[in-house]
Parts: sequence; C-alpha cells; structure tokens
Amino acid sequence: MDKSSKESIRLLGFYNYTVILTYLGMLTGFAGITFAFGGKITAALICLMIAGVCDMFDGKIASTMERTRQEKRFGVQIDSLSDLICFGALPALIVYTGSGGKLRWLPSAVYLLCALIRLAWFNVDEEERQNREEGRRRFYLGLPVTCSALIFPLLYGLGGKYHWPMSFFGPFVLLLTAAAFLTPFRIKKPSLTGRHELPSCGFQESEDDPLTETK
Repeated sequence: MDKSSKESIRLLGFYNYTVILTYLGMLTGFAGITFAFGGKITAALICLMIAGVCDMFDGKIASTMERTRQEKRFGVQIDSLSDLICFGALPALIVYTGSGGKLRWLPSAVYLLCALIRLAWFNVDEEERQNREEGRRRFYLGLPVTCSALIFPLLYGLGGKYHWPMSFFGPFVLLLTAAAFLTPFRIKKPSLTGRHELPSCGFQESEDDPLTETK
C-alpha cells in the first residue's frame, strides 16, 4: 500500500494523548445529559463536576507535547465544542428538568445561546491572540463557561441542604451566569496550582430531595 493510500484511509481528526481528556470530558457531559433527561439531577451534577476536572487538566497535558499549528487550532476548536456540550447543554438541561412552569425552557434556551455565542467569540479571539503572541493567555473577558462546573453543583448542593426552592433559584442563577458569559469584565486566568478543588456539596437522595422536585 503506497503512502497516498494510507493517507486516504486515515480518520479525520487527531487522536494523540493531548486530546484524550477533552474526549473523555465530552463523553462524561453526554452521560450527564442522559441522567438529566431521566430526572437523576444529582448524577448529572456529578458528571458536570467530572467534566470540569477534565477541562482543568486538558490544557496542561496538551502543553507537554510539541504540536503543529493545525493540531493547536484543532485543540481550540474541539475544546470549545466539548465545552458547549458539557458546560452549555448539560447545565441548561439540569435546570430545565429541575424546574416547573410553562416557560421553564426559556432560561435554559437563553443560557445555551449565550454559551454558544461566548465560545464562538472565544475561538475567534484565541486564534487572533495566537497569531500575535506565544504562550497561554493570562486573562479572560467575561465569565468562562467552564465555571458552571463549580456554580451549579454548589448551587444545588446548598439548595438541597437549606431547602431552597430550586424551581426559582435554578433559572435565576442560570440567567445571571448567561449574562456573565457575555459581559466583558476582565478576569485573570488562574494557574493550575491556584485553582480550587471542586467542593463536596453533600448531595443526598430522598423522596423530597429538591434536586428532583419537578420531573
């Protein structure tokens, strides 16, 4: 088999160790979506946190390998696409399945749209930044979508502990977070050593668990 034949049967994309965590994070996010559709909000939140951990380390792992320009650009794109599933669709569905009312879809739709816009903008901005300078970025504009891996588990954990009406607080925080995605305030990117561990929120399963008050 000649070289051209080998190239013709090669799968599209990249499959080295620099993207493994991104792929695992996306699959975890998809698992969380299936849990959310089944009304298993606690399991969906755990998947959200696991996806957050994957995202926390994928960039660090990718930086250990010398990559081509195409591999770097692919990494930016695949990371944002994964983020849309894990930190866009998954939190939106968690709140949607845990809320009530005829318009319960609206906050989730707004949140997902804002996450989509932010990630598309970030891809453009990051590509332009890489054309101007080397190394990793030091600042973000607006709230990164990955912060949802901390915000919503904490929200629902405290809500379960203090019996908050999550049918109200869930959509409210969802909309606040969506607005923060697109608000251009400057936030310093934390170093790996400076990132806080995801909190243990003390989730409990029970018949009157506010995490599953509306299915």
